[in-house]
Amino acid sequence: MASTQDLKRRVRSITNTRKVTRAMELVASARLRRAQQRIEAMRPYADRMLELMAGVSQAAGSVKLPLLERREQIAKVAIVPVTADRGLAGGFNAQVIRRSLALMREHRGEGREVVWFSTGRKAASTLRFRRLDVTQSWTGFSERPAYSDAQAVAHAVAEAYTSGEVDAVYVVYNAFVSALTQKVTVRELLPIPTDVLEGSQEDGDEREQQGSPDFIYEPEPEEILARLLPVYVETELYRALLESAASEQGARMTAMRNASKAAGELIDSLTLAMNRARQAEITQEILEVVAGADALTG
Repeated sequence: MASTQDLKRRVRSITNTRKVTRAMELVASARLRRAQQRIEAMRPYADRMLELMAGVSQAAGSVKLPLLERREQIAKVAIVPVTADRGLAGGFNAQVIRRSLALMREHRGEGREVVWFSTGRKAASTLRFRRLDVTQSWTGFSERPAYSDAQAVAHAVAEAYTSGEVDAVYVVYNAFVSALTQKVTVRELLPIPTDVLEGSQEDGDEREQQGSPDFIYEPEPEEILARLLPVYVETELYRALLESAASEQGARMTAMRNASKAAGELIDSLTLAMNRARQAEITQEILEVVAGADALTG
């Protein structure tokens, strides 16, 4: 049985750890609110981008652009896992990496080669540890991504696609649902899905009822669409980075809250054990005193 002093040291150590986890929970909570505000500010822009692309695509008709080209045979696929630069966030990083590796196995089962474009130190270190082909990786912005970060990733994957190095690009990230829930999402980034250009059925019905406005495009719709497609790829990656940033803070806040709760329960258990040890020591001392007194009087 551990001594009273050993138990005291353990209680003191766990108490200090609980102070750290509580502080990290508060920091993650504040960062989560800011990340949510950034997502809410970005969503109207992303929705308007989709509407604009759908309208221009319908005006342009059937066009052949590099980012729209669907290859008959897909031989090489690029996967972009979006993870964090730091840990201590529960299963946040592990579930993205696990889903990305499962996606890799699916494509390899169909005879396709897989290359990686990773964001976040956790993905890069895990993939390199497994000796997988990491073409390019980006780190240092997982908690507060900027649009320029999304542009850098978008330019790299778009160049790889248009040059024929890869035939499809998928991004895997944690979509933010709530502070307690993050949903692993796999999205086909390139080639750009046809449903994005067609728009939703409800929007189409509404346009038919109101009458399609007659726009005059300058320059031609094909040229406008060619300029919008790279911006769409950047916007989708920026959305994924923002969703991942909010999910990271939510996961870290939840993990630190659970750690603080577990530390409190452990402190209570050790305190009870320490009190029992102290009581046993006092009882033993009393027995020794009584035995000594009996020996003297005897």
